[in-house]
Amino acid sequence: MSICIVDYGSQVTQLIARRLREGHFFAEVIPYQNVNAELLKARKPTGIILSGSHASVHDSDAPKLDPAILEYNVPIFGICYGQQLLCHHLGGKVDNAGKREFGHTEVTLQGNFGESWQEGTQHRVWMSHSDKVTKLPEDFMVLGYSSHAPFALIRHQSKPIFGVQFHPEVSHSEKGSELLWHFAANICGLTPNWFMADYKSTMIAEIRQKVGAKNVVCGLSGGVDSAVTAVLIHAAIGDQLQCIMVDHGLLRSNEAEQISTLFRQHYNIPLKVCDESELFLSALEGVSDPEQKRKTIGKLFIDVFEREAQALPQVDFLAQGTLYPDVIESVAGHSVTIKSHHNVGGLPEKMSLKLLEPLRMLFKDEVRVLGAELGLPQEFLGRHPFPGPGLAIRIPGSVNRTKANLLRQADVIYLDELRKAGLYDDIWQAFTVLLPVKTVGVMGDARTYDYVCALRAVGSSDGMTAEAYEFDTKFLKSVATRIINEVKGINRVVYDVTSKPPGTIEWE
Repeated sequence: MSICIVDYGSQVTQLIARRLREGHFFAEVIPYQNVNAELLKARKPTGIILSGSHASVHDSDAPKLDPAILEYNVPIFGICYGQQLLCHHLGGKVDNAGKREFGHTEVTLQGNFGESWQEGTQHRVWMSHSDKVTKLPEDFMVLGYSSHAPFALIRHQSKPIFGVQFHPEVSHSEKGSELLWHFAANICGLTPNWFMADYKSTMIAEIRQKVGAKNVVCGLSGGVDSAVTAVLIHAAIGDQLQCIMVDHGLLRSNEAEQISTLFRQHYNIPLKVCDESELFLSALEGVSDPEQKRKTIGKLFIDVFEREAQALPQVDFLAQGTLYPDVIESVAGHSVTIKSHHNVGGLPEKMSLKLLEPLRMLFKDEVRVLGAELGLPQEFLGRHPFPGPGLAIRIPGSVNRTKANLLRQADVIYLDELRKAGLYDDIWQAFTVLLPVKTVGVMGDARTYDYVCALRAVGSSDGMTAEAYEFDTKFLKSVATRIINEVKGINRVVYDVTSKPPGTIEWE
């Protein structure tokens, strides 16, 4: 018993599945190109959700609604583009809004849709659209409206077909999860009985079936994602797994030593640490474009893995800790590519190892829950996310060892102050960025001309959207004072208050 989410290319499609999983409803995301009568008959979904998209229903190459979706005769819920597509297909009218509506707005209910969405109530929701429905199809009625979207929440008068112009799946939408849960439980009749323990059991079985008697090499970056990937695969196939950690000179302070201790002493998982810092830093010399940096690092990772694999018994699979935000920001087609990731965008077209990515449908905090199911210590699982390309993407412009060392020193101070203030666990991700800018300063009556360091801290639940953390100014001043006094080479500190969107969490 599940819900099929038809993906039309929205950057936040997987958040729909994520919100449903939070309510313990199983949901599966399927690209719209794959949806047809045969697939629906095989999957037997209890309900169908149509996702958003950056496209317009009037575009010649716009994703289409397969008639099989309506003919399958289960409840349907269209979100943003999904609502427009339903209305367009059923005889309504969709026009360009004239001005893109992006951000918060108030939706007023004039009908009921579950306990949390009652007639007369108002909810603050997140809009992101250029088109909007201007005429409803026959037999549809309005349940909610906003100042710019007269058909913000609609339903068919007799059939279980619903649509919203806003995005209930993003954290910015008030009680958006409750809206989706109402659809799943009360419209589709699903029982909330899916838990992370089920995912663990399913993935262990799938890994065993896929790998068989073959061997797997797993690249450890030092972060939670790759560590959980390795422990999960080890639980499935034991000593058929060999882990390799590549120290590319861009890791956090003492990263290699900490990972070695965790895996060798606590899990008895085979691990080889390769110091390849000279190789990576030499390859990055003079490279300033962020995409080129990511792809350079990604290619070298694969080169190192393949080289090391030659010294092992026959290896057929390369395991990576790819998460869904990595995939959705890197995918081409009807999703807009925001940035490539070394573990999804930098792979050569031909390589001798098959990919094994057991976490690619999960979000960061879900990975932490899975890690706890697997027995990883909480102090490790609670660490903030760290990118695969490491400090290279926290040093805009060219990268070298001196800059990396400066950034590491500043980062240690920043995180130390967060822990002392009891703020570390309240923040989704915090880190420093070394800017390619030098400014004049005065220290000890002498003139300095040194780098600028930026502090970044965001709150988020999934990494898809984020807000800058609101520090007390006194705290920021104390961090800045320590960095400037203790890190020779930095004489100015700034704080980044940009949210995601429009920015990204990492600077590159």
